Amino acid sequence: MNRRFAIRTFAALGVAAFAAACAPMMDNGDDIVDIAASNDDFSTLVAAVQAADLVDTLKSDGPFTVFAPTNAAFAALPEGTVENLLKPENKDQLVSILTYHVVPGAVTSDQLAGKRLSVATVEGSKVHINGTNGVTVEAATVTTADIMASNGVIHVIDAVLLP
Repeated sequence: MNRRFAIRTFAALGVAAFAAACAPMMDNGDDIVDIAASNDDFSTLVAAVQAADLVDTLKSDGPFTVFAPTNAAFAALPEGTVENLLKPENKDQLVSILTYHVVPGAVTSDQLAGKRLSVATVEGSKVHINGTNGVTVEAATVTTADIMASNGVIHVIDAVLLP
């Protein structure tokens, strides 16, 4: 009887520890767009998502993994690039660039750690991810990982990815 009690107690503690470890990863109910819109560092990305008519897509169930460039990443592009991409006549090019930053499924940094992967994006091309020393996606470095949303995960990157 004591042995069964000890096994049950150990199992219960294991479940509790697992739940506690996962608690920081749970989202607060906000989707990817809500989280990006609430952060001033993503105002250029949010404007681009709106101009590309991708808001409803990124608010859908997903799940998605978004490699989100900051305003500084967009500012590092050649002068006039962002303004040009936001023009209605360049919507297809903008959609292509933005969907190149999105991978189907919710991929967290612990799933990338120690691996080198080539992953298909929503745009259709593949991105190369290197998780052997931090995480890089193509030439961009993930500066903040695992921002959990109700429909996926956001990883902040320091450069804009171009397909």
